Amino acid sequence: MTSETRILVVKLSSLGDVFHALPAVHAIRCHLSARVDWVTQPEYEELVRCFTDVDRVLLFHRKAAFRRMGALLREVRAEKYDLAVDFQGLMKSATIVAAARTDRTIGPSYHREGSRLFYNEIAGSPDRSRHAVLQAFDCAKYLGVPDADKRFPVSFPVAEINTNHPRIMFIPCSRWPTKNWPADRFADLGRRLVNRLGATLYLAGGPADRGVCASIESSSKGVLNLCEKTTLPELGGILQEMDLVVTVDTGPMHMAAAVGTPVVAIFGPTNPERTSPFGTRHRIVHAGIEHSHKSWRNVGPDAILSISVEQVAEEVFQVLGNPNVKG
Repeated sequence: MTSETRILVVKLSSLGDVFHALPAVHAIRCHLSARVDWVTQPEYEELVRCFTDVDRVLLFHRKAAFRRMGALLREVRAEKYDLAVDFQGLMKSATIVAAARTDRTIGPSYHREGSRLFYNEIAGSPDRSRHAVLQAFDCAKYLGVPDADKRFPVSFPVAEINTNHPRIMFIPCSRWPTKNWPADRFADLGRRLVNRLGATLYLAGGPADRGVCASIESSSKGVLNLCEKTTLPELGGILQEMDLVVTVDTGPMHMAAAVGTPVVAIFGPTNPERTSPFGTRHRIVHAGIEHSHKSWRNVGPDAILSISVEQVAEEVFQVLGNPNVKG
């Protein structure tokens, strides 16, 4: 293939999953000296534009799929691609790669909903015990890319932060209530970090997280509440200036890992082997529950409640190089 190689990538959602596909896309682009068009949902458009390997972003409007799918497919068919890769593995994403003018459509091993019918080839063998980044990277290895370091090339806006170190961000909420560590425990942890380390605390979240972030903000001095105040690219820029992120299992956790910021991740009902922050710098505090992925959504709140403030604080102090500080 030449330097004019063109690749269509389809990864629509969610926030964390978009980052899981990025190392594979980067490796394929470099290996093939390719130009990359990426199809995603509108809420991730500005984020994907920050991926330095992406030349063009196309939009799948999930909330108006039937009305607007035709326009997207015409846009896809207006280009001639050498390769189309579906990292989503669902019927809606497979429909998009099937529309591409290319002789090669590749789907992931974790395809569902009959999407297999739309692919010429499948990359890798099903193995959901691995991290999601490694599953996505099967597509790169299938195309002959060496199994090298997994990189996340992003270019976020530079954030000007003039507060003292250590700078610690709390991301206290996910969309699943069973994955949320109690707000009063985040508040307790925050007081310890401010009092013992002189930390400046930051809070991040979306509209649904307003109340939780406000309660944590009011519990201690030295807290900057950024809930609802940043775009995803702006949040990425702030995350890369942090010394540490303490978070539940949620999308921005993967943003922090991608920019190289150490993470202490609090896991209750979900499996950290698949969705933990990727890399070796991070620490996981897990409730240690054993159950199949099919039952995770049905786990009660007691799972996350088994994790104490002392457990999380110990990991934070270890990461920040102050292992002898006790709560």
